[in-house]
Parts: sequence; C-alpha cells; structure tokens
Amino acid sequence: MLAPAFAGLGAPYWDPYARGTLLGMTRGTSRTHIARAALDAIALQTVDVLAAMEADSGIAVSELRVDGGASQSDLLMQIQADLLGRPVVRPSITETTALGAAHLAGLATGFWADADELARQWRAERVFEPSMSADARDQHIERWHRAIERARAWEQPNEQPIDQAIRDA
Repeated sequence: MLAPAFAGLGAPYWDPYARGTLLGMTRGTSRTHIARAALDAIALQTVDVLAAMEADSGIAVSELRVDGGASQSDLLMQIQADLLGRPVVRPSITETTALGAAHLAGLATGFWADADELARQWRAERVFEPSMSADARDQHIERWHRAIERARAWEQPNEQPIDQAIRDA
C-alpha cells in the first residue's frame, strides 16, 4: 500500500505533517507491485474525496466522469471503477482544458448557440464497470485507511524534518 503523502495529505485529511509511506512489502515485492500500489493510491484518494463530497452535499454520485492524461490508462480506470463500486466514464476527448477554452471561444463568437448545444456534443468513449466484490472493495479500502493512518502526523510541527537533519549532520 502506498500512501503518497510526499507533501503532506490534502483532502479529505488535511495533514501537512503526513509523509509518504510504502507498506506491506516483502522480499517478493517487485517494481510491478509498487507500480500497482501507486495506481491504487490514485484511485483510493478519489474514493476518499468522493465519499467526503457525498457526505457534505448529501448527494449520491452514480458515476464518475474522468478526463486528463491519467484517464488514458485502462488499468487505472478499471481500478477506479472497482474501488468506487460504480461506473467510470471516459469521454472521447480527454483533454478537456483545451476543449473548454475552445468551447468558451466558440460561445463568445457565436459559433455555438449555448451551453446546451455544447453538452449535446459530449460522447463517452468507454465505460468501465466495477467487477470487484463489495467485500473485496471494503477490505482494500480498510487497508488503505490503515496505511493513511500510519502516514499521518509523521512529522511534528516544531520538529526538524529528517531529510534536513541528515543534510545538517
């Protein structure tokens, strides 16, 4: 399990003193296991943030729509669907920052009539359906939360960070 708290933990933990940890390694651990742990960590962070958003808003999210470079990884998208327990939808155009700028320019110049016209252009390229059992998902998320708890508050507010102490030695 990788807790990627390399600069502390953001939402929903907000712990600037957390530090990155890699837990559960054995002598049989390979680069492949570490790479998979990194993908799991990306997906599990999303699980935590989505759970916090649903708790705060009272609104259940039925699917996750993704974009950006990481969404090109079929493996990551399947892991995300499995750990969320709901579909993950990848659009046909994943570089939405550039697309958004083009849409705004098109709206400003009258190329598109309105936002509804733009919304009708959106197309799903692929839907990743969850295939992990609820028990396996819950167990995986519980291990993640144990890893996060071990990473939290690693440094103390008035303590010199270990990397600085080593440089000063």
